[in-house]
Amino acid sequence: MQTLILGGARSGKSALAERLASASGRDVVYVATAQALDLEMAERIAHHRARRPASWTSVEEPLMLARVLREHAAEHRCVLVDCLTLWLSNLLGIDDGRHFGSEHEALLATVATLPGDILFVSNEVGLGLTPMGALSRRFVDEAGRLHQSLAQRCDRVLFTAAGLPLALKGTLP
Repeated sequence: MQTLILGGARSGKSALAERLASASGRDVVYVATAQALDLEMAERIAHHRARRPASWTSVEEPLMLARVLREHAAEHRCVLVDCLTLWLSNLLGIDDGRHFGSEHEALLATVATLPGDILFVSNEVGLGLTPMGALSRRFVDEAGRLHQSLAQRCDRVLFTAAGLPLALKGTLP
């Protein structure tokens, strides 16, 4: 089952995904897309690492998400990707006309073929004001397009606010 979990910053989306992964009864592979480019992000990454059970396999991949999913998805596994908006930022940060388009399409083409449980965590960034800068507007636009495309492909879509999940598609766990 593929699940997309959306929410704002500190909405509880990662904690929900971690609970679902633990409850799956499967081996868990945690795919982290964050890069420690500054001290604040390094601290966030450390916090997320500390929360994970030692039995989970961790894979750090900032760009080639489809490849990592194909390598690690299996019937006996739950793969948790945290988070898609950081992955998108990484791609847009190096956008040379190749990476963004090819990796974005590869992810969308791969989702329906993956065995096991897949949990995607992503920030919903389209609920606020339209950003002033061109890159920020592109990020919001691309995140919205990505979420819509994944929501069509996923079996379940959950939205979190204040730590509470709301089922947008499928049922609550």
